[in-house]
Amino acid sequence: MRRAQTIPPRNHWALLLCRVMSAKSKSGLPVGKPRKKLTTQPKVIHTNLIETKLHSHEEELFARGIELFNTRYFFEAHEAWEEIWLHTAPPEKTFLQGLIQVTAAFHHLQRDNPLGTTLLLQAALMRLDRYPESFGGIFVGLLRHDIRERLLMLEAGEPVSRLDSPRIQPLECRPRKPE
Repeated sequence: MRRAQTIPPRNHWALLLCRVMSAKSKSGLPVGKPRKKLTTQPKVIHTNLIETKLHSHEEELFARGIELFNTRYFFEAHEAWEEIWLHTAPPEKTFLQGLIQVTAAFHHLQRDNPLGTTLLLQAALMRLDRYPESFGGIFVGLLRHDIRERLLMLEAGEPVSRLDSPRIQPLECRPRKPE
């Protein structure tokens, strides 16, 4: 007699990835080398995402996520944004999901997993391509440009050590020109 095979839920792999990432980050220390020390208070970033949908705690989490991402604390940025994502409706939910996928991609890169990085960057780009040049208080156009640049480098077989993560630039900063 054959046993019925159970089919895992659709988000099974995402849940498994979160468990693995959580288990690997139990030490509380970020993986990889941070760019700089974190400040104690995150900067307030005014965004249409924050102005319309988020409460003050979520505003702080969103700003903290940007700061964490820009200092290469990818897993921690992922956790900050995921807490907001769980309670947000579209289109902001899809935007946050794209940002979360970018953080997960660079977490994979820190663990020398170029295939995982590539797949997550492609998925993030599909989500972020739906948004204008600036959305959610950041320059989305620059982030998309940087993601495409990293995908080309991965496709060309660049060593993982040569790939640096893009920076998420808040709207209050002057945008840098894409290279």
